[in-house]
Amino acid sequence: REETMKTFCVMVMAFVSFVLPAAAQQNPQQPPTVAAFVRARYMTRKGEIVRSAQKMPEEFYGLRPGPQEEVRTFGQHLAHIANFNFLWCSEAKGEKNPNAGINLEKTLKTKAEFLKALNDSYAYCDGAYNALTDASGAEIITITQEGGRQVQLPRMGLLILNLGHNDEVYGSMVTTMRIKSIVPASSEPRPQPTPRR
Repeated sequence: REETMKTFCVMVMAFVSFVLPAAAQQNPQQPPTVAAFVRARYMTRKGEIVRSAQKMPEEFYGLRPGPQEEVRTFGQHLAHIANFNFLWCSEAKGEKNPNAGINLEKTLKTKAEFLKALNDSYAYCDGAYNALTDASGAEIITITQEGGRQVQLPRMGLLILNLGHNDEVYGSMVTTMRIKSIVPASSEPRPQPTPRR
Protein backbone atom coordinates (compact mmCIF):
# COMPACT_ATOMS: atom_id res chain seq x y z
CA ARG A 1 0.00 0.00 0.00
CA GLU A 2 2.86 2.37 0.78
CA GLU A 3 4.41 1.72 -2.65
CA THR A 4 1.11 2.66 -4.27
CA MET A 5 1.02 5.93 -2.36
CA LYS A 6 4.54 6.85 -3.55
CA THR A 7 3.41 6.96 -7.15
CA PHE A 8 0.15 8.64 -6.24
CA CYS A 9 1.19 12.29 -6.84
CA VAL A 10 2.59 11.52 -10.28
CA MET A 11 -0.53 9.57 -11.17
CA VAL A 12 -2.87 12.36 -10.05
CA MET A 13 -0.95 15.00 -12.03
CA ALA A 14 -0.98 12.86 -15.17
CA PHE A 15 -4.65 12.05 -14.68
CA VAL A 16 -5.69 15.68 -14.21
CA SER A 17 -3.66 16.82 -17.22
CA PHE A 18 -5.65 14.28 -19.25
CA VAL A 19 -8.99 14.93 -17.55
CA LEU A 20 -9.37 18.65 -18.08
CA PRO A 21 -9.04 18.68 -21.90
CA ALA A 22 -11.17 15.54 -22.21
CA ALA A 23 -13.85 16.86 -19.86
CA ALA A 24 -14.06 20.07 -21.85
CA GLN A 25 -15.22 18.04 -24.86
CA GLN A 26 -17.81 15.97 -22.98
CA ASN A 27 -20.73 18.35 -23.04
CA PRO A 28 -20.33 21.83 -24.48
CA GLN A 29 -23.51 23.08 -22.73
CA GLN A 30 -22.39 22.21 -19.19
CA PRO A 31 -19.17 23.46 -17.66
CA PRO A 32 -16.82 20.48 -17.38
CA THR A 33 -15.90 19.24 -13.93
CA VAL A 34 -13.16 16.89 -12.83
CA ALA A 35 -15.62 15.17 -10.47
CA ALA A 36 -18.03 14.37 -13.33
CA PHE A 37 -15.19 12.93 -15.40
CA VAL A 38 -13.89 10.77 -12.52
CA ARG A 39 -17.44 9.52 -11.82
CA ALA A 40 -18.00 8.63 -15.50
CA ARG A 41 -14.68 6.75 -15.71
CA TYR A 42 -15.51 4.87 -12.51
CA MET A 43 -18.93 3.83 -13.84
CA THR A 44 -17.43 2.69 -17.16
CA ARG A 45 -14.70 0.59 -15.56
CA LYS A 46 -17.10 -0.82 -12.96
CA GLY A 47 -19.40 -2.02 -15.75
CA GLU A 48 -16.53 -3.62 -17.66
CA ILE A 49 -15.19 -5.43 -14.61
CA VAL A 50 -18.61 -6.75 -13.54
CA ARG A 51 -19.53 -7.88 -17.08
CA SER A 52 -16.14 -9.61 -17.49
CA ALA A 53 -16.62 -11.36 -14.14
CA GLN A 54 -20.05 -12.56 -15.24
CA LYS A 55 -18.70 -13.69 -18.62
CA MET A 56 -15.82 -15.77 -17.25
CA PRO A 57 -16.92 -19.40 -16.72
CA GLU A 58 -16.63 -20.59 -13.12
CA GLU A 59 -14.19 -23.34 -14.16
CA PHE A 60 -11.62 -20.61 -14.94
CA TYR A 61 -12.00 -18.61 -11.71
CA GLY A 62 -9.00 -20.52 -10.33
CA LEU A 63 -6.87 -19.81 -13.42
CA ARG A 64 -3.69 -17.74 -13.12
CA PRO A 65 -1.50 -16.67 -16.08
CA GLY A 66 1.49 -18.78 -15.08
CA PRO A 67 2.60 -21.33 -12.50
CA GLN A 68 3.69 -18.79 -9.85
CA GLU A 69 1.53 -19.21 -6.75
CA GLU A 70 2.01 -15.56 -5.78
CA VAL A 71 0.13 -14.48 -8.93
CA ARG A 72 -3.58 -13.99 -8.29
CA THR A 73 -6.20 -16.19 -9.89
CA PHE A 74 -9.05 -14.61 -11.83
CA GLY A 75 -11.33 -14.91 -8.81
CA GLN A 76 -8.69 -13.45 -6.49
CA HIS A 77 -8.42 -10.41 -8.77
CA LEU A 78 -12.12 -9.74 -8.21
CA ALA A 79 -11.71 -10.19 -4.45
CA HIS A 80 -8.68 -7.87 -4.49
CA ILE A 81 -10.73 -5.16 -6.20
CA ALA A 82 -13.52 -5.64 -3.66
CA ASN A 83 -11.08 -5.43 -0.71
CA PHE A 84 -9.74 -2.07 -1.86
CA ASN A 85 -13.12 -0.71 -2.98
CA PHE A 86 -14.35 -1.21 0.58
CA LEU A 87 -11.16 0.19 2.11
CA TRP A 88 -10.63 3.32 0.03
CA CYS A 89 -14.31 4.21 -0.43
CA SER A 90 -14.92 3.92 3.33
CA GLU A 91 -11.97 6.28 3.89
CA ALA A 92 -13.33 8.68 1.26
CA LYS A 93 -16.73 8.60 3.01
CA GLY A 94 -15.19 8.98 6.48
CA GLU A 95 -16.80 5.73 7.60
CA LYS A 96 -15.65 2.48 9.20
CA ASN A 97 -14.73 -0.10 6.57
CA PRO A 98 -17.69 -2.54 6.43
CA ASN A 99 -15.25 -5.25 5.31
CA ALA A 100 -12.59 -4.55 7.97
CA GLY A 101 -10.60 -7.60 9.04
CA ILE A 102 -11.82 -9.79 6.15
CA ASN A 103 -9.48 -10.71 3.31
CA LEU A 104 -11.89 -11.71 0.56
CA GLU A 105 -9.04 -13.21 -1.50
CA LYS A 106 -8.71 -15.95 1.12
CA THR A 107 -12.35 -16.51 2.05
CA LEU A 108 -14.27 -16.67 -1.26
CA LYS A 109 -14.56 -19.94 -3.18
CA THR A 110 -17.37 -19.92 -5.79
CA LYS A 111 -18.16 -17.63 -8.71
CA ALA A 112 -21.39 -16.60 -6.96
CA GLU A 113 -19.44 -15.59 -3.83
CA PHE A 114 -16.89 -13.58 -5.85
CA LEU A 115 -19.63 -11.82 -7.82
CA LYS A 116 -21.59 -10.97 -4.67
CA ALA A 117 -18.54 -9.47 -2.95
CA LEU A 118 -17.60 -7.52 -6.07
CA ASN A 119 -21.13 -6.15 -6.56
CA ASP A 120 -21.46 -5.33 -2.85
CA SER A 121 -18.18 -3.39 -2.96
CA TYR A 122 -19.33 -1.39 -5.98
CA ALA A 123 -22.73 -0.69 -4.41
CA TYR A 124 -20.82 0.69 -1.41
CA CYS A 125 -18.42 2.73 -3.58
CA ASP A 126 -21.23 4.18 -5.70
CA GLY A 127 -22.17 6.44 -2.78
CA ALA A 128 -18.67 7.93 -2.61
CA TYR A 129 -18.46 8.62 -6.35
CA ASN A 130 -22.07 9.85 -6.70
CA ALA A 131 -21.56 12.38 -3.89
CA LEU A 132 -18.28 13.64 -5.36
CA THR A 133 -18.05 17.29 -6.43
CA ASP A 134 -15.00 19.35 -7.26
CA ALA A 135 -15.41 21.10 -3.90
CA SER A 136 -15.82 17.95 -1.79
CA GLY A 137 -13.07 16.27 -3.80
CA ALA A 138 -10.62 19.02 -2.87
CA GLU A 139 -11.19 18.50 0.86
CA ILE A 140 -8.15 17.06 2.62
CA ILE A 141 -8.74 13.79 4.45
CA THR A 142 -6.43 11.72 6.62
CA ILE A 143 -6.08 8.00 6.04
CA THR A 144 -4.14 5.47 8.08
CA GLN A 145 -1.82 3.15 6.19
CA GLU A 146 -0.65 -0.29 7.28
CA GLY A 147 1.68 0.15 10.22
CA GLY A 148 -0.35 3.10 11.53
CA ARG A 149 1.29 5.82 9.42
CA GLN A 150 -1.14 8.63 8.63
CA VAL A 151 -1.25 10.31 5.23
CA GLN A 152 -3.21 13.37 4.14
CA LEU A 153 -4.56 13.69 0.62
CA PRO A 154 -7.51 15.19 -1.25
CA ARG A 155 -10.67 13.06 -1.20
CA MET A 156 -10.76 13.05 -4.99
CA GLY A 157 -7.14 11.88 -5.03
CA LEU A 158 -8.10 8.82 -3.01
CA LEU A 159 -11.00 8.04 -5.35
CA ILE A 160 -8.70 8.46 -8.38
CA LEU A 161 -6.26 6.09 -6.68
CA ASN A 162 -9.08 3.55 -6.30
CA LEU A 163 -10.05 3.99 -9.95
CA GLY A 164 -6.43 3.53 -11.05
CA HIS A 165 -6.25 0.37 -8.96
CA ASN A 166 -9.41 -0.94 -10.65
CA ASP A 167 -7.80 -0.18 -14.03
CA GLU A 168 -4.59 -1.98 -13.09
CA VAL A 169 -6.30 -5.13 -11.84
CA TYR A 170 -8.67 -5.17 -14.81
CA GLY A 171 -5.60 -5.37 -17.08
CA SER A 172 -4.57 -8.56 -15.26
CA MET A 173 -8.09 -9.95 -15.57
CA VAL A 174 -8.01 -9.32 -19.32
CA THR A 175 -4.78 -11.31 -19.67
CA THR A 176 -6.33 -14.27 -17.88
CA MET A 177 -9.47 -14.11 -20.05
CA ARG A 178 -7.44 -13.91 -23.26
CA ILE A 179 -5.55 -17.09 -22.29
CA LYS A 180 -8.88 -18.88 -22.75
CA SER A 181 -9.84 -16.85 -25.86
CA ILE A 182 -12.61 -15.04 -23.96
CA VAL A 183 -13.20 -11.47 -25.09
CA PRO A 184 -13.27 -9.07 -22.10
CA ALA A 185 -16.14 -6.62 -21.82
CA SER A 186 -14.06 -3.59 -22.85
CA SER A 187 -13.20 -5.27 -26.17
CA GLU A 188 -16.66 -6.51 -27.09
CA PRO A 189 -18.01 -5.22 -30.40
CA ARG A 190 -19.79 -1.91 -29.98
CA PRO A 191 -23.47 -1.86 -31.01
CA GLN A 192 -23.92 -0.29 -34.41
CA PRO A 193 -26.03 2.87 -34.47
CA THR A 194 -29.48 2.45 -35.96
CA PRO A 195 -29.61 4.15 -39.36
CA ARG A 196 -31.93 7.15 -39.57
CA ARG A 197 -34.79 7.00 -42.00
